[in-house]
Amino acid sequence: MDRKRLEIILSELEKVITESIDGDIVELGCYTGTTSLFIRRLLDSLKSDRSFHAYDSFAGLPAKTIEDASVAGSDFKGGELKASKRDLVRNFKKAGLRPPIIHKAWFNELKPYDLPDVIAFAFIDSDFYRSIIDSLNLVWPRLAQGGVVIVDDFMRSHLPGATRAVNDFFRDKQVKVKHHGNLALIYKNS
Repeated sequence: MDRKRLEIILSELEKVITESIDGDIVELGCYTGTTSLFIRRLLDSLKSDRSFHAYDSFAGLPAKTIEDASVAGSDFKGGELKASKRDLVRNFKKAGLRPPIIHKAWFNELKPYDLPDVIAFAFIDSDFYRSIIDSLNLVWPRLAQGGVVIVDDFMRSHLPGATRAVNDFFRDKQVKVKHHGNLALIYKNS
């Protein structure tokens, strides 16, 4: 996660909190918690009592589908980027921060009740087409009016499934997908 993307993520999260958008915070695809740590620090600095949920398989990436095929190369294979739940918790302890509510599952195994009833902010960093579609199917119906979903790896040539998933999911919805670098920002407006 580079500094510019992190600044955008935190700026959008801060807006949701300061504008009192209803709902909790979710991150789908947390790996070892780099972004999670920054999210927690911001929540704590704003004295927010919102629940923060982090989701990951902790088994690495799933297998790619045809939508993930890239002429830019064959980086990011199934099983790569494996981290344990213990790694995530250890990183929070080392930073002296309270860990999020951690959910261990593949995103296609999650049920709607595994997520908060109302979501104000969602960060999706699940790399591949199917994982992003599964995440959006879970998050979008629960996203509060005025809430935001941020999808990482948008317009990234090595991970074309991210762009395809965002474009496919929002094709028939009355929303505009904005992007800053490799982040897609989608706002739910009334």
